[in-house]
Amino acid sequence: MYSVEQVADLLGLHVRTVRGYIRTGRLRAVRIGKQYRVARADLDALTGRPAPAAGPPALEVSSIVQVDGVNRAAADRLATLVLAGVNTHHDPARPLRVQTVHDEERHRMKIVILGDAAATADLLHLVDAVLAGDNDLRTAKEAGDA
Repeated sequence: MYSVEQVADLLGLHVRTVRGYIRTGRLRAVRIGKQYRVARADLDALTGRPAPAAGPPALEVSSIVQVDGVNRAAADRLATLVLAGVNTHHDPARPLRVQTVHDEERHRMKIVILGDAAATADLLHLVDAVLAGDNDLRTAKEAGDA
């Protein structure tokens, strides 16, 4: 809650102007004793700033996964699996944005993941499981190392 003086300072206005806004209803305020108090949400409504979202603060994670020794076919398969994993377990409350890039010269693939921490962790577990159990990817990596 802000006093009339604080609102005037924040907005660069004269105190009388703020009191006029309160009297005309342009700015909502609560009278406590002989003073007015203005809520942050009411001040934001006056200035046109969006009110802060209710609930816990938003948390977003950025992850870059690099897989070395991957040929084009293996990279395409891995990209398809990753994107399928994102799309089949899609939770609108925890959206993920994923992009894959393959560097043909270096036999390197990068997977960029942006989104919710828990959903990112789930996707990273999927990638880890696929890489640990995929013989074709290991063969492609070994062939790339040779």
